[in-house]
Amino acid sequence: MTGETEAAATAIGAPAAGFGVGRIVLASLIGTAIEFYDFYIYGTAAALVIGQTFFPQSAPQTQALNAFLTFGIAFLARPVGAFLFGHFGDRVGRKATLVATMVVMGLSTTLIGVLPGYSTAGALAPWLLCLLRFGQGVGLGGEWGGAALLATENAPHGQRAWFGMFPQLGPPIGFLMANGLFLLLILGLGEQSFVAWAWRVPFLLSAALVAIGLYVRVSVAETPAFRALVEKRQRAEVPLVEAIRDHWRPLIQGSLAIVVCYALFYISTVFALGYGVTTLHIARTDFLAMLCVAALFMAAATPLSAALADRFGRRPVLLAAAIVAAAVGLAMPALLAGGTIGVLAFLSLALAAMGLTFAPLGALLPELFPARVRYTGASSAYNLGGILGASLAPTIAQLLLTRGGVAWVGYYIVAAAAVSFASLLTVKETRDAPQT
Repeated sequence: MTGETEAAATAIGAPAAGFGVGRIVLASLIGTAIEFYDFYIYGTAAALVIGQTFFPQSAPQTQALNAFLTFGIAFLARPVGAFLFGHFGDRVGRKATLVATMVVMGLSTTLIGVLPGYSTAGALAPWLLCLLRFGQGVGLGGEWGGAALLATENAPHGQRAWFGMFPQLGPPIGFLMANGLFLLLILGLGEQSFVAWAWRVPFLLSAALVAIGLYVRVSVAETPAFRALVEKRQRAEVPLVEAIRDHWRPLIQGSLAIVVCYALFYISTVFALGYGVTTLHIARTDFLAMLCVAALFMAAATPLSAALADRFGRRPVLLAAAIVAAAVGLAMPALLAGGTIGVLAFLSLALAAMGLTFAPLGALLPELFPARVRYTGASSAYNLGGILGASLAPTIAQLLLTRGGVAWVGYYIVAAAAVSFASLLTVKETRDAPQT
């Protein structure tokens, strides 16, 4: 038996010999941060400029709704990315697949930055926008699962939730980067220049960020769990078929478990940004600054929740987090009616609750599946949950606001929390699940 084979067979879950833990953490963190930066800048732009840029001025009452609908397209594309990249992640390897997801996301995002608006390209503009938004969804659909596996399949025993937390820190970092850059552009150039052209800058900057991410990722070694599959010739022939046929129950459980996480985030960011600017008449710069502050609460809650999940288990922490999320939904109307302080309190509580629910999922979803279909299974559950919890969340929230008021948007969060809570009740604790 070669040294590499012996290491793979006897130290599943331990980092490859000579390969620094810090580099593994950096590769999983920086990739998700950049990919989610790309994803979030679209959400922010959808709430601020996408409607008026890519849809006709003759129908201003539908511009916001159309912008939110294009936002949702990426969530419909994410399962496509999960199936596609999950197949190669389970057949070819985690490393090569993670490089490919970053290229797809980077190209799609950068091209949005040079896309002509409706005034120039007419009806072709929104169609091209939808195509590139679909590309963003495909790229992100394969990203998260691979990053989570890169971290957890290299984690020491008893620390998988902690290692799985680092890919989960990518979203708040990406969110801070996205909103912070939009805020600086508006403050530095003024709203007129921002709406006219400066909103494109964050999209164009993606090209440089992706180049940095690729530099880090090409130096990453393959995970021990996948190397063991190769050595033992145990790779699945068609991972998606096997995942659906033999692991349909955890696929459903994982998809429903993450619903509240998605609903919380996109209602408290994309929907709330549009609501705060248009209905509460809060200046764009002020609201973006509040979102940046609130994202710090999400970043702080993420490692706390991961540490608790390693100590007490994934299931009890996630059940408690769902209860907290429901409480935030019930408090939403009163907080949004409480002026600037109330709005900031809602955003901070919502994103903190999102961090509590998000962190343990980085370990739970991969642990629900065996190594031979883990990339496909974890990615599929994560992104199918995105369709249920996020794809139409801003759109549904906008409709609920119109027909029933902001209280009904809060009830939507409560309903999402109930769905995830019920699903988690059926999940067995996975803290001690093997990585093979």
